[in-house]
Amino acid sequence: MNVNQQPHMASPYGQPQPGYQGYPQPGYGGGHVPSGYPAQYAPYNGPGAAYQQGPPQGKGGLKTCVLSALCVVSSVLWLILLKWVINNYHLIFNECKVSLIFMISQHCHVSCFDLFFNCLFSPPVSQPYTAGAVNLSGAQPPYSQQFGAPPVSMQHMTNQMASMQVGSTAPSPAGQGYAPPVSQPPFSTAQVPPGPTQSYGGPLPPTQPSFSRPLLPTSQPSTFPAGPPPTSTPSQLPGVMQPQPPVSQPSPYHSGPPPTSTGFPPQVGAPPRPPFAGMQGPPMASQGPPMASQGPPLASQGPPMAQANHVPPTQPGMPPGPINASLSGPPPQLGMLGYPPQQNGAFGQVRGPHPGYTGPYPGQPNYGAPPAAPAAAPPALKRLDPDSIPSPIQVIEDDKANKGSEPFTTGVRGQAPPLVTTKFQVKDQGNASPRYIRCTAYNIPCNSDMAKQSQVPLAAVIKPLAPLPPDETPPYLVDHGESGPIRCNRCKAYMCPYMQFIEGGRRFQCGFCSCVTEVPPHYFQHLDHTGKRVDCYDRPELSMGSYEFTATVDYCKNNKIPQPPAFIFLIDVSYNAVKNGMVGIICQELKTLLDYLPRENPDVESNIRVGFVTYNKVLHFYNVKASLAQPQMMVVSDVADMFVPLLDGFLVNVSESRVVIESLLDQIPEMFADTRETESVFGPVIQAGLEALKAADCAGKLFVCHSSLPIAEAPGKLKNREDKKLVGTDKEKSLFQPQVSFYNTLAKECVAQGCCVDLFLFPNQYVDVATLGVVPTSTGGSIYKYTYFQASSDQERFLNDLRRDVQKQVGFDALMRVRTSTGIRATDFFGSFYMSNTTDVELAGLDCDKTVTVEFRHDDKLSEETGALMQCAVLYTSCSGQRRLRIHNMAVNCCSQLADLYRNCETDTIINFFAKYAYRSVLGSPIKNVRDSLVNQCAQILACYRKNCASPSSAGQLILPECMKLLPVYLNCVLKSDVLQPGADVSLDDRAYLRQLVSTLDVSESHVFFYPRLLPLQKLDVMSMSLPVAVRNSEERLSRGGVYLLENGLNIFLWVGVNAQQELLQNIFGTPAFGQIDPNMTSLPALDNPFSKRLREIIESFRAQRSRYMKLMVVKQEDKLELIFKHFLVEDKSNNGGASYVDFLCHMHKEIRQLLS
Repeated sequence: MNVNQQPHMASPYGQPQPGYQGYPQPGYGGGHVPSGYPAQYAPYNGPGAAYQQGPPQGKGGLKTCVLSALCVVSSVLWLILLKWVINNYHLIFNECKVSLIFMISQHCHVSCFDLFFNCLFSPPVSQPYTAGAVNLSGAQPPYSQQFGAPPVSMQHMTNQMASMQVGSTAPSPAGQGYAPPVSQPPFSTAQVPPGPTQSYGGPLPPTQPSFSRPLLPTSQPSTFPAGPPPTSTPSQLPGVMQPQPPVSQPSPYHSGPPPTSTGFPPQVGAPPRPPFAGMQGPPMASQGPPMASQGPPLASQGPPMAQANHVPPTQPGMPPGPINASLSGPPPQLGMLGYPPQQNGAFGQVRGPHPGYTGPYPGQPNYGAPPAAPAAAPPALKRLDPDSIPSPIQVIEDDKANKGSEPFTTGVRGQAPPLVTTKFQVKDQGNASPRYIRCTAYNIPCNSDMAKQSQVPLAAVIKPLAPLPPDETPPYLVDHGESGPIRCNRCKAYMCPYMQFIEGGRRFQCGFCSCVTEVPPHYFQHLDHTGKRVDCYDRPELSMGSYEFTATVDYCKNNKIPQPPAFIFLIDVSYNAVKNGMVGIICQELKTLLDYLPRENPDVESNIRVGFVTYNKVLHFYNVKASLAQPQMMVVSDVADMFVPLLDGFLVNVSESRVVIESLLDQIPEMFADTRETESVFGPVIQAGLEALKAADCAGKLFVCHSSLPIAEAPGKLKNREDKKLVGTDKEKSLFQPQVSFYNTLAKECVAQGCCVDLFLFPNQYVDVATLGVVPTSTGGSIYKYTYFQASSDQERFLNDLRRDVQKQVGFDALMRVRTSTGIRATDFFGSFYMSNTTDVELAGLDCDKTVTVEFRHDDKLSEETGALMQCAVLYTSCSGQRRLRIHNMAVNCCSQLADLYRNCETDTIINFFAKYAYRSVLGSPIKNVRDSLVNQCAQILACYRKNCASPSSAGQLILPECMKLLPVYLNCVLKSDVLQPGADVSLDDRAYLRQLVSTLDVSESHVFFYPRLLPLQKLDVMSMSLPVAVRNSEERLSRGGVYLLENGLNIFLWVGVNAQQELLQNIFGTPAFGQIDPNMTSLPALDNPFSKRLREIIESFRAQRSRYMKLMVVKQEDKLELIFKHFLVEDKSNNGGASYVDFLCHMHKEIRQLLS
């Protein structure tokens, strides 16, 4: 054995080398050795070549006597030396002690066992042994050495000692009895010259607690005052039984990265520096991952901070008993004992693992990680208090308290708005309301280098037709007459508050491109003493952030005033659609729904015309002309060449043809009640609607109700390609791509005509949503999905979705362009639209729920004085047939300091952007790469803040920006979502549906989608209009005696604890017994008590806030449905392998430290 043997470093390449110390290998005996610790080194098999035996002894005479006398003297000297070493440096490595004992025993003929026992088991005089508890939070030996199997006899031990090699530097090959370290794997060290003064990492001040994983205690802990227990353990000696330490269980995370191999070498001749209690070296990558309940591995923690975004340290696993009872006096100053002073108490530069191996965490393949050791469970460690890490609920409540009482005025440039979870009023004073535009940052970097350094995405989520609450004024409509809106001559930006009038008001300078443009005579107005026009506050375009212009004929397609749009209902009447009741339900609903077609003036009849088509393998067109007594059906069986068989009578005014329409809607369910046709087409259905709109020369929307995979012979025919074997492979991305190009071409034609498609799906099996959804997502449409549709339980949800979809405000044939001031430009767009060039976003339909997310990049430097401007202009046809321009303006600040950027970011919008970016990326990249990219960018954002903005502190302390302290928890929710990390029960259609759904969500809906709202109803005050404070999405927050309401934008869950109060159950369900609650109910009984009324009001208010009707599901604790409910408790570890919040915070901290090193 080598006195100077290096502890083995973790493999930087992720995969363990054969026989490598620190990883259990099959066939290497990774279990416990009897009566001792697991063996890390191989047993010795004979004397080493490097050791030379002493000279042979003579047979007598003077020479022998002299030699004997010298032996006695030297023996005494050796013993004195050894005793001094043991008393003063009892922490010298095991190899050193054993080697010294061996040398003395060989030289002096003293019993090796006696010396070994005496030296190792006699504590120093100045350090009395005290039975008690091992100091788990104090200093631990930054190395962990285990020997081979214990000798079974005295001769065996002597043979082992005789085989030691002094001066050898190569580690012994693994052999029998090789096993991984028990609780603290070896520490990575520098290569230093041979000698007993190696540096294993420096100590930290004892007042700084640590988050590093502690050594797991044995069943017989003990305290070693003034330092850790000696590393040389007596467990290998015969006849001395030592307790077995439990093997630490593998965990999904690894601790912090190991130090580099460029540590600080000790000064030559300097004695080894003994570790002090409470002090610890830098974190070790091979140190064994923290348990799931532990906090971030903050090994070199600074003083705990009071702010919520500084994760406070804890002392996990602290056993009872005295801790460092005899430790007295401060630690020696840095630089003493031959060690150079270090920054923040860390010795050596911290280095992360090799880029090829970042360490597994839940949800990632566990490449290169050790398998679970077959051992008893470790003792329970003290959990990191979840309340000590940033809480979404606390942030939401603080924002409500700080920003919910006062109106938000938009006149201040670069002012971050309240969170989407805060109810607030907006007063437009020159910038668009946050209901229309939300930015990821309101203070953007002045140059591209700074933007790349921070990695904060520069984006805006724009919702051009967003609905406003009743207490806010919708955008004013401005009519500039036949000449149209005033615009900049060069960049074509529209008149807005950022235009500077000069030369007495005769010209204006563009705020976007600085071009000077003449003011038309009819628009001229004098300036006041401040340089503003005197009519500034009389004109919305000069004083407000959002407004509309009436467009002239020059803005119309083909320079023609558009016709009023049309709605066409296309209903699947194949066997499945008729059998599940969908056909009857929709026909009955349309009788009344057609009275509520969208209109601008509620007192005026809607201009929208309607038409009807049914289909299976063939298409049926209906003539519902007002002059007819009965509707007429025309069948088109040649689906390969679709055409509309009638023009007059297909698209009609509802009020004129009401009698004929109602007759048709009564007859359709009867006509197809006995159908046996199971096959259907899909492509020709959209072609039919498109051709009808072309024939009528108008824009419009198709409402397609479809139930099965289109396998009939026709254009757009599809095959079943559902293959779960591809999930998790590089070919998985193909499942999100359309399987044929037919629908991409069809979508392009629809956009050109202004034909928007909304798709209602009623599948009982795979229908290939990824392909069927191409046309809706390219035309600005929506997809609604009702898997295993049942009229009894899903009718309410479907009808409410249909009503809202028909009635909501919508624009047709829309074109959107985003202009920016010099220095930045719009480079990427996300949403449901089509782009034929790099600047114009084309939407066949644009409704009040749709968003377009725009990413910006620098193309020049920006100025802190002028800031950055953006203008979103949307040209569209209103539901009355009027061509309009809706303008939204936004000004943000620019900064040259990273701290200003991090002070003005909005995490909810960043997460919205990240989700859309990731969900689009799965079309072209393996999902693992997409997930890794998200984690890496988030880590870079936080590492940049830590490096450039945070006050100096220990490298082991996790520090988050105040406005971004929820970034890890929200990002983890995105990573755990079904698209990026599906469970076994999530279908490919569901994933494709969710991927397309999220692409158009606004910030408020994406927030509740990824982090659902969870309300404790047992705390509901029926006398108050306020809601109870939400609780965090974790199972440990649920009380068995409570009832909780969870909403995620798609569903509402009512979770009932098994011990819920009888009075509470009586008020909600009308029964006091938990067992009598019907888990299949989809609506609550209307009971005559205040609690029932208030609860139903809350549920309805939640539904009114969302774009889709949320179905109510009652979940009884310990019922089968609870598994679905727990899927939305996003702070917990998920069944599909997603990390818990605490675990992911650990992993993110590790990634940050790796970047910083």
